[in-house]
Amino acid sequence: MKKKWLSSLLALGLLVGCSNDGEENKSATDKKEKQDSLEKVSVVLDWTPNTNHTGLYVAKDKGYFEEEGLDVEIIMPGEAGADQLVASGKSEFGVSYQESITQARIQDVPIVSIAAVIQHNTSGFASPADKNIQSPKDFEGKSYGGWGSPVEKAVIESIMKQENADVNKVSIVNMGDSDFFTAVQRDIDFAWIYYGWTGVEAELRNEEINMVYLTDFSEKLDYYTPVLTTNETMLKDQPDTVKAFLKAVTKGYEFSIENPLAAADILIAAAPDLDAELVQKSQEWLAPKYKDDAAKWGEQKLKVWENYATWMYENNLLEKELDAKKAFTNEFLPE
Repeated sequence: MKKKWLSSLLALGLLVGCSNDGEENKSATDKKEKQDSLEKVSVVLDWTPNTNHTGLYVAKDKGYFEEEGLDVEIIMPGEAGADQLVASGKSEFGVSYQESITQARIQDVPIVSIAAVIQHNTSGFASPADKNIQSPKDFEGKSYGGWGSPVEKAVIESIMKQENADVNKVSIVNMGDSDFFTAVQRDIDFAWIYYGWTGVEAELRNEEINMVYLTDFSEKLDYYTPVLTTNETMLKDQPDTVKAFLKAVTKGYEFSIENPLAAADILIAAAPDLDAELVQKSQEWLAPKYKDDAAKWGEQKLKVWENYATWMYENNLLEKELDAKKAFTNEFLPE
Protein backbone atom coordinates (compact mmCIF):
# COMPACT_ATOMS: atom_id res chain seq x y z
CA MET A 1 0.00 0.00 0.00
CA LYS A 2 2.86 2.32 0.92
CA LYS A 3 4.61 1.66 -2.40
CA LYS A 4 1.40 2.33 -4.32
CA TRP A 5 0.89 5.64 -2.48
CA LEU A 6 4.49 6.68 -3.13
CA SER A 7 4.22 5.82 -6.83
CA SER A 8 1.05 7.91 -7.11
CA LEU A 9 2.73 10.85 -5.39
CA LEU A 10 5.74 10.69 -7.72
CA ALA A 11 3.48 10.53 -10.74
CA LEU A 12 1.51 13.52 -9.52
CA GLY A 13 4.77 15.43 -9.02
CA LEU A 14 5.84 14.65 -12.55
CA LEU A 15 2.49 15.83 -13.88
CA VAL A 16 2.68 19.09 -11.93
CA GLY A 17 6.27 19.60 -13.07
CA CYS A 18 5.34 19.00 -16.66
CA SER A 19 2.37 21.35 -16.27
CA ASN A 20 4.57 24.12 -14.83
CA ASP A 21 7.16 23.62 -17.55
CA GLY A 22 4.41 23.79 -20.13
CA GLU A 23 3.02 27.02 -18.67
CA GLU A 24 6.49 28.59 -18.51
CA ASN A 25 7.23 27.57 -22.08
CA LYS A 26 3.87 28.94 -23.22
CA SER A 27 4.50 32.19 -21.34
CA ALA A 28 7.95 32.53 -22.90
CA THR A 29 6.52 31.77 -26.34
CA ASP A 30 3.68 34.27 -25.89
CA LYS A 31 6.17 36.93 -24.74
CA LYS A 32 8.42 36.31 -27.73
CA GLU A 33 5.48 36.40 -30.14
CA LYS A 34 4.31 39.68 -28.60
CA GLN A 35 7.82 41.12 -28.86
CA ASP A 36 8.11 39.98 -32.48
CA SER A 37 4.80 41.66 -33.30
CA LEU A 38 6.03 45.05 -32.09
CA GLU A 39 7.34 47.58 -34.60
CA LYS A 40 11.05 48.09 -34.00
CA VAL A 41 12.30 51.69 -34.04
CA SER A 42 15.20 53.55 -32.46
CA VAL A 43 15.67 56.95 -30.86
CA VAL A 44 19.21 58.35 -30.84
CA LEU A 45 20.28 60.65 -28.02
CA ASP A 46 22.18 63.90 -28.50
CA TRP A 47 24.57 63.12 -25.67
CA THR A 48 25.09 60.61 -22.89
CA PRO A 49 21.95 59.89 -20.82
CA ASN A 50 20.81 62.73 -18.56
CA THR A 51 17.60 64.22 -17.20
CA ASN A 52 16.66 65.77 -20.55
CA HIS A 53 16.06 62.17 -21.64
CA THR A 54 14.20 60.81 -18.61
CA GLY A 55 10.80 60.65 -20.31
CA LEU A 56 12.20 58.29 -22.93
CA TYR A 57 13.57 55.90 -20.32
CA VAL A 58 10.34 56.05 -18.33
CA ALA A 59 8.30 55.24 -21.45
CA LYS A 60 10.47 52.20 -22.05
CA ASP A 61 10.56 51.03 -18.43
CA LYS A 62 6.83 51.49 -17.83
CA GLY A 63 5.84 49.67 -21.02
CA TYR A 64 4.29 52.76 -22.61
CA PHE A 65 6.04 52.02 -25.91
CA GLU A 66 4.80 48.42 -25.90
CA GLU A 67 1.26 49.64 -25.23
CA GLU A 68 1.53 51.59 -28.48
CA GLY A 69 2.90 48.60 -30.41
CA LEU A 70 6.52 49.75 -30.43
CA ASP A 71 9.82 48.13 -29.50
CA VAL A 72 12.04 51.18 -28.99
CA GLU A 73 15.81 51.03 -28.71
CA ILE A 74 17.51 54.05 -27.12
CA ILE A 75 20.95 54.47 -28.69
CA MET A 76 23.98 56.77 -28.37
CA PRO A 77 24.86 59.11 -31.26
CA GLY A 78 28.41 58.01 -31.99
CA GLU A 79 30.56 59.93 -34.46
CA ALA A 80 27.76 60.51 -36.99
CA GLY A 81 25.61 62.56 -34.61
CA ALA A 82 21.90 62.33 -33.92
CA ASP A 83 20.75 64.73 -36.65
CA GLN A 84 22.60 62.90 -39.40
CA LEU A 85 21.28 59.51 -38.29
CA VAL A 86 17.69 60.77 -38.18
CA ALA A 87 17.84 62.74 -41.42
CA SER A 88 19.28 59.73 -43.27
CA GLY A 89 16.65 57.38 -41.84
CA LYS A 90 19.20 55.25 -39.96
CA SER A 91 17.30 56.12 -36.80
CA GLU A 92 13.60 56.93 -36.81
CA PHE A 93 13.73 59.45 -33.95
CA GLY A 94 16.31 61.58 -32.21
CA VAL A 95 17.12 64.29 -29.68
CA SER A 96 18.39 67.61 -31.02
CA TYR A 97 18.21 71.39 -30.53
CA GLN A 98 16.32 74.17 -32.24
CA GLU A 99 19.51 75.88 -33.34
CA SER A 100 20.76 72.68 -35.00
CA ILE A 101 17.44 72.00 -36.74
CA THR A 102 17.31 75.60 -37.97
CA GLN A 103 20.73 75.33 -39.60
CA ALA A 104 19.85 71.93 -41.07
CA ARG A 105 16.58 73.16 -42.62
CA ILE A 106 18.38 76.05 -44.30
CA GLN A 107 20.47 73.41 -46.07
CA ASP A 108 17.33 71.44 -47.02
CA VAL A 109 18.14 68.59 -44.63
CA PRO A 110 14.78 66.75 -44.17
CA ILE A 111 14.73 66.71 -40.36
CA VAL A 112 11.75 68.02 -38.37
CA SER A 113 11.20 68.82 -34.69
CA ILE A 114 8.14 66.98 -33.35
CA ALA A 115 8.18 67.95 -29.66
CA ALA A 116 9.87 70.37 -27.27
CA VAL A 117 11.36 68.50 -24.33
CA ILE A 118 11.65 71.70 -22.27
CA GLN A 119 9.54 74.80 -22.88
CA HIS A 120 12.11 77.50 -22.19
CA ASN A 121 15.85 77.88 -22.63
CA THR A 122 17.48 77.13 -19.27
CA SER A 123 21.05 77.72 -20.46
CA GLY A 124 23.40 80.55 -19.74
CA PHE A 125 27.00 81.57 -19.10
CA ALA A 126 28.33 80.28 -15.81
CA SER A 127 31.42 81.25 -13.83
CA PRO A 128 32.79 80.73 -10.32
CA ALA A 129 31.49 83.50 -8.05
CA ASP A 130 35.02 84.64 -7.16
CA LYS A 131 35.62 85.68 -10.78
CA ASN A 132 32.89 88.34 -10.30
CA ILE A 133 31.28 87.89 -13.73
CA GLN A 134 27.75 89.14 -13.08
CA SER A 135 26.79 90.62 -16.45
CA PRO A 136 27.89 90.53 -20.13
CA LYS A 137 29.99 93.65 -19.51
CA ASP A 138 32.13 91.56 -17.18
CA PHE A 139 33.04 89.20 -20.03
CA GLU A 140 35.65 91.74 -21.16
CA GLY A 141 39.17 90.65 -20.33
CA LYS A 142 38.00 87.13 -19.54
CA SER A 143 38.42 83.78 -21.30
CA TYR A 144 35.42 81.79 -22.53
CA GLY A 145 35.59 78.02 -23.02
CA GLY A 146 33.35 76.65 -25.75
CA TRP A 147 33.04 73.92 -28.37
CA GLY A 148 34.00 75.91 -31.46
CA SER A 149 30.62 76.90 -32.90
CA PRO A 150 30.09 80.30 -34.60
CA VAL A 151 26.83 80.56 -32.64
CA GLU A 152 28.77 80.99 -29.41
CA LYS A 153 30.59 84.17 -30.38
CA ALA A 154 27.40 85.58 -31.94
CA VAL A 155 25.42 85.02 -28.74
CA ILE A 156 28.16 86.48 -26.57
CA GLU A 157 28.51 89.49 -28.86
CA SER A 158 24.76 90.13 -29.06
CA ILE A 159 24.27 90.30 -25.29
CA MET A 160 27.52 92.23 -24.74
CA LYS A 161 26.35 94.88 -27.24
CA GLN A 162 23.41 95.62 -24.95
CA GLU A 163 25.90 96.84 -22.36
CA ASN A 164 28.21 98.55 -24.88
CA ALA A 165 30.86 95.91 -24.28
CA ASP A 166 33.36 94.63 -26.84
CA VAL A 167 33.39 90.91 -27.71
CA ASN A 168 36.90 91.32 -29.12
CA LYS A 169 38.11 91.73 -25.55
CA VAL A 170 37.01 88.16 -24.79
CA SER A 171 39.44 85.30 -25.33
CA ILE A 172 37.45 82.44 -26.87
CA VAL A 173 39.02 79.00 -26.62
CA ASN A 174 37.80 75.53 -27.55
CA MET A 175 37.73 73.38 -24.44
CA GLY A 176 36.18 70.37 -26.16
CA ASP A 177 34.65 67.89 -23.73
CA SER A 178 36.47 69.24 -20.67
CA ASP A 179 34.55 69.22 -17.41
CA PHE A 180 33.24 72.69 -16.48
CA PHE A 181 34.57 72.57 -12.92
CA THR A 182 38.02 71.46 -14.00
CA ALA A 183 38.17 73.96 -16.87
CA VAL A 184 37.28 77.04 -14.79
CA GLN A 185 39.96 76.14 -12.26
CA ARG A 186 42.60 75.56 -14.92
CA ASP A 187 41.98 77.21 -18.31
CA ILE A 188 38.95 79.51 -18.53
CA ASP A 189 36.78 82.02 -16.66
CA PHE A 190 33.30 81.16 -17.91
CA ALA A 191 31.39 78.66 -20.06
CA TRP A 192 27.95 77.99 -21.49
CA ILE A 193 26.01 75.48 -19.37
CA TYR A 194 22.53 74.09 -18.78
CA TYR A 195 21.66 74.95 -15.22
CA GLY A 196 19.47 71.87 -14.84
CA TRP A 197 22.58 69.67 -14.90
CA THR A 198 25.84 71.58 -14.34
CA GLY A 199 24.21 74.29 -12.21
CA VAL A 200 22.59 71.69 -9.98
CA GLU A 201 25.93 69.88 -9.76
CA ALA A 202 27.52 73.12 -8.56
CA GLU A 203 24.92 73.28 -5.79
CA LEU A 204 25.72 69.73 -4.72
CA ARG A 205 29.44 70.51 -4.71
CA ASN A 206 28.82 73.70 -2.69
CA GLU A 207 30.57 75.70 -5.40
CA GLU A 208 28.94 79.10 -5.80
CA ILE A 209 28.53 80.20 -9.41
CA ASN A 210 27.16 83.26 -11.16
CA MET A 211 24.74 82.77 -14.06
CA VAL A 212 24.10 85.07 -17.00
CA TYR A 213 20.97 83.58 -18.58
CA LEU A 214 20.36 84.14 -22.29
CA THR A 215 16.65 84.74 -21.76
CA ASP A 216 17.39 87.73 -19.50
CA PHE A 217 18.76 89.62 -22.49
CA SER A 218 16.68 88.64 -25.49
CA GLU A 219 13.29 87.03 -26.12
CA LYS A 220 14.75 85.71 -29.38
CA LEU A 221 17.19 83.55 -27.42
CA ASP A 222 14.38 81.74 -25.60
CA TYR A 223 14.41 78.82 -28.00
CA TYR A 224 13.66 75.10 -27.61
CA THR A 225 16.57 73.04 -26.39
CA PRO A 226 16.35 70.09 -26.56
CA VAL A 227 13.69 68.81 -28.97
CA LEU A 228 12.65 65.42 -30.34
CA THR A 229 13.03 64.88 -34.07
CA THR A 230 12.15 62.65 -36.98
CA ASN A 231 12.52 62.94 -40.76
CA GLU A 232 10.07 63.98 -43.46
CA THR A 233 9.75 60.42 -44.80
CA MET A 234 8.53 59.18 -41.42
CA LEU A 235 5.96 61.97 -41.21
CA LYS A 236 4.68 61.22 -44.70
CA ASP A 237 4.82 57.41 -44.84
CA GLN A 238 4.52 56.33 -41.20
CA PRO A 239 2.41 58.94 -39.41
CA ASP A 240 0.82 56.36 -37.12
CA THR A 241 4.26 55.29 -35.89
CA VAL A 242 5.15 58.90 -35.11
CA LYS A 243 1.88 59.37 -33.24
CA ALA A 244 2.37 56.15 -31.29
CA PHE A 245 5.92 57.16 -30.36
CA LEU A 246 4.85 60.60 -29.16
CA LYS A 247 1.88 59.24 -27.23
CA ALA A 248 4.17 56.95 -25.26
CA VAL A 249 6.87 59.61 -24.78
CA THR A 250 4.29 62.15 -23.62
CA LYS A 251 3.19 59.70 -20.92
CA GLY A 252 6.85 59.25 -19.99
CA TYR A 253 7.43 62.96 -19.48
CA GLU A 254 4.09 63.45 -17.73
CA PHE A 255 5.11 60.71 -15.28
CA SER A 256 8.46 62.45 -14.79
CA ILE A 257 6.70 65.74 -14.04
CA GLU A 258 4.44 64.17 -11.44
CA ASN A 259 6.96 61.71 -9.99
CA PRO A 260 10.47 63.19 -10.34
CA LEU A 261 12.20 60.92 -7.83
CA ALA A 262 10.63 57.74 -9.20
CA ALA A 263 11.55 58.89 -12.71
CA ALA A 264 15.10 59.60 -11.55
CA ASP A 265 15.37 56.05 -10.21
CA ILE A 266 14.37 54.69 -13.62
CA LEU A 267 17.08 56.76 -15.34
CA ILE A 268 19.67 55.69 -12.76
CA ALA A 269 18.76 52.01 -13.29
CA ALA A 270 19.15 52.44 -17.06
CA ALA A 271 22.42 54.38 -16.77
CA PRO A 272 24.06 53.22 -13.51
CA ASP A 273 27.29 55.13 -14.19
CA LEU A 274 25.48 58.41 -13.50
CA ASP A 275 25.79 60.16 -10.14
CA ALA A 276 22.53 59.14 -8.43
CA GLU A 277 22.32 62.24 -6.23
CA LEU A 278 22.87 64.53 -9.21
CA VAL A 279 20.18 62.76 -11.23
CA GLN A 280 17.67 63.04 -8.38
CA LYS A 281 18.32 66.74 -7.71
CA SER A 282 18.41 67.55 -11.43
CA GLN A 283 15.14 65.71 -11.96
CA GLU A 284 13.43 67.66 -9.17
CA TRP A 285 14.72 70.95 -10.62
CA LEU A 286 13.72 70.10 -14.18
CA ALA A 287 10.31 68.45 -13.58
CA PRO A 288 8.22 71.67 -13.60
CA LYS A 289 10.15 73.04 -16.56
CA TYR A 290 9.28 70.25 -19.02
CA LYS A 291 5.79 71.62 -19.60
CA ASP A 292 6.01 74.96 -17.78
CA ASP A 293 3.45 77.42 -19.21
CA ALA A 294 2.52 75.39 -22.32
CA ALA A 295 -0.96 73.97 -22.80
CA LYS A 296 0.54 70.50 -22.98
CA TRP A 297 3.95 68.83 -22.91
CA GLY A 298 5.85 68.96 -26.20
CA GLU A 299 3.95 71.87 -27.73
CA GLN A 300 5.96 74.27 -29.91
CA LYS A 301 5.11 77.80 -30.99
CA LEU A 302 5.74 79.28 -34.43
CA LYS A 303 6.82 82.57 -32.85
CA VAL A 304 9.66 80.87 -30.97
CA TRP A 305 10.98 79.29 -34.17
CA GLU A 306 10.65 82.54 -36.14
CA ASN A 307 12.26 84.64 -33.40
CA TYR A 308 15.39 82.54 -33.14
CA ALA A 309 15.73 82.09 -36.92
CA THR A 310 15.46 85.86 -37.33
CA TRP A 311 18.15 86.36 -34.71
CA MET A 312 20.43 83.84 -36.46
CA TYR A 313 19.84 85.49 -39.84
CA GLU A 314 20.53 88.97 -38.44
CA ASN A 315 23.78 87.68 -36.94
CA ASN A 316 24.95 86.15 -40.24
CA LEU A 317 24.56 82.58 -39.00
CA LEU A 318 22.11 81.65 -41.76
CA GLU A 319 22.54 82.01 -45.51
CA LYS A 320 18.83 82.69 -45.97
CA GLU A 321 15.67 83.10 -43.94
CA LEU A 322 14.03 80.01 -42.49
CA ASP A 323 10.60 78.71 -43.47
CA ALA A 324 9.80 77.96 -39.83
CA LYS A 325 6.58 76.09 -40.59
CA LYS A 326 8.61 73.32 -42.20
CA ALA A 327 11.04 73.03 -39.28
CA PHE A 328 8.57 71.79 -36.66
CA THR A 329 5.10 70.34 -36.17
CA ASN A 330 2.62 69.81 -33.33
CA GLU A 331 0.41 67.63 -35.51
CA PHE A 332 1.55 64.30 -34.08
CA LEU A 333 1.28 65.13 -30.38
CA PRO A 334 -1.59 63.42 -28.54
CA GLU A 335 -4.74 65.48 -28.03
